[in-house]
Amino acid sequence: MKYLSIYMISFMSLLLFSLFSFLGGLYFLLKEYVLFIEWELVSMNSLNIIMTFLFDWMSFIFMSFVLLISSLVILYSGEYMNMDYKINRFIILVLMFVSSMMLLIISPNLISILLGWDGLGLVSYCLVIYFQNIKSYNAGMLTALSNRIGDVFLLLSISWMLNYGSWNYLFYLEFMKNYSETLILSFMIVLAGMTKSAQIPFSSWLPAAMAAPTPVSALVHSSTLVTAGVYLLIRFNILLNYYYLGNLLLLFSGLTMFMSGLGANFEFDLKKIIALSTLSQLGLMMSILAMGYYKLAFFHLLTHALFKALLFMCAGVIIHNMNNMQDIRLMGGLSFMMPLSSSCFNVANLALCGMPFLAGFYSKDLILEMVSFSYMNLFMFILFFFSTGLTVSYSFRLIYYTMISDLHVFSLNFLNDEGWLMLKSMMGLLVMSIFGGSMLSWLIFSTPVLLVIPKYLKLLTLIVCFIGGLMGYFISNISLFFFNKSMSIYQVSYFLGSMWFMPYISTYWIINYPLFIGQLMMKFDQGWSEYVGGYKLYYLLSKNSQFNQMIQNNNLKIYMMSFIIWIMILYLFLMNL
Repeated sequence: MKYLSIYMISFMSLLLFSLFSFLGGLYFLLKEYVLFIEWELVSMNSLNIIMTFLFDWMSFIFMSFVLLISSLVILYSGEYMNMDYKINRFIILVLMFVSSMMLLIISPNLISILLGWDGLGLVSYCLVIYFQNIKSYNAGMLTALSNRIGDVFLLLSISWMLNYGSWNYLFYLEFMKNYSETLILSFMIVLAGMTKSAQIPFSSWLPAAMAAPTPVSALVHSSTLVTAGVYLLIRFNILLNYYYLGNLLLLFSGLTMFMSGLGANFEFDLKKIIALSTLSQLGLMMSILAMGYYKLAFFHLLTHALFKALLFMCAGVIIHNMNNMQDIRLMGGLSFMMPLSSSCFNVANLALCGMPFLAGFYSKDLILEMVSFSYMNLFMFILFFFSTGLTVSYSFRLIYYTMISDLHVFSLNFLNDEGWLMLKSMMGLLVMSIFGGSMLSWLIFSTPVLLVIPKYLKLLTLIVCFIGGLMGYFISNISLFFFNKSMSIYQVSYFLGSMWFMPYISTYWIINYPLFIGQLMMKFDQGWSEYVGGYKLYYLLSKNSQFNQMIQNNNLKIYMMSFIIWIMILYLFLMNL
């Protein structure tokens, strides 16, 4: 019981801060306030080190959502991680993770953004390797090294900002868009955002990060690590409309959405399916942001955070009850044995699909209608709607395998709904997953958004979702002529199901080549240069000191021998002269 106070105090304080942040966001939104704070840390002669903070409706509302989800995740962890002797350390790591995200949200300065950005990367590495085994270590290394690419681009953009005289990018955005040299800065910022939000070709680390505990996955995949890149690009949204950067981002994010939707339909690991759905939704946010609708991207960012955290929490309860087994082929009939958890799971899944009047519907339907309304080529239009159909397809496939089919476990399992702390935290997110979308749509957009488009385009979203759901259910349920069709085209299935071979390529390029170059450098560093340089010097000095030590031993014979030798050397030397 001594650990109870730690996570309960963290839960209550984060919940309180979340409420205050939300009220502050409402006030700033209604009054249209923006607060820019400069806090002078050090002042010595002409040296001033100033910390800057930006508070507006966007940062306040995002902070309130991050704090709400993290408070419920900490409450959930109190029961999920109760067998862990080091739960104290786990809670502290989660709090460090949340505080890094807070710093990133309220920073208008690239230096302090880098502090929060690197804080997220470091603490995420510690959380991914929390369960100490080879798989976790490999996943942590892939996560850390992939994110380091984005960190390097952010560092380069900081050095490029020296051209403007300050790192407060907020004051230069309007100025930047008029000059061509800002293309380099914009390109580096976009690349940094793409690595953190796992867009192609940096996608492979996101499913690998599933090695972390499930409460961490609920936090990472909903509102913190993966959304940091989207949030950064929302702040830099002005620069995306110039020099075709938006078109480039639109292409890569659309392909990410399509690739992850296809991959999830071939996956059997419960957590990896949900991770790939996160990747799909991140592609959707990035693509609508690349089209210039940054408020819509922010809206979907918030609604997605609610139902994705709930989805991971429900997955955690299922895994917890199935004795840490994650294969969906061995699950089934959970709706009869775990009715409350199954209800939450289905609500979150339907919100992800865009079921009318749940949280995901308000943002997702509006995004797809804006795509229909906008000037858009046919390729991207097909990618948007086909990816939406794939989302519903893997969601209904997941519902079939976990809820409808027969239970296929090998041994006796005691399945129940009695994890009260976990259920309480899930109930809070369940309410938000139902009502959060409508509430946010009334808040963020000043007037009700009405898009007048032809009837077939208006109904296209619902038709695509309906067809996708049927495909996902029937392909899972019906075996055509008692033969698995995907095995007959094994190469294609393997290519689509392994994220287009991206994990292998990125592991080879990101991990293998740097380590190979490091091995060559080590050979050089510990080879002839070391032998001629430092090691040779050490060897000579150690030999001389050993000789001197031998001479200084209190032994008359050694003294006499050394004296005779020195006399002989001196005599020979004089004779040669």
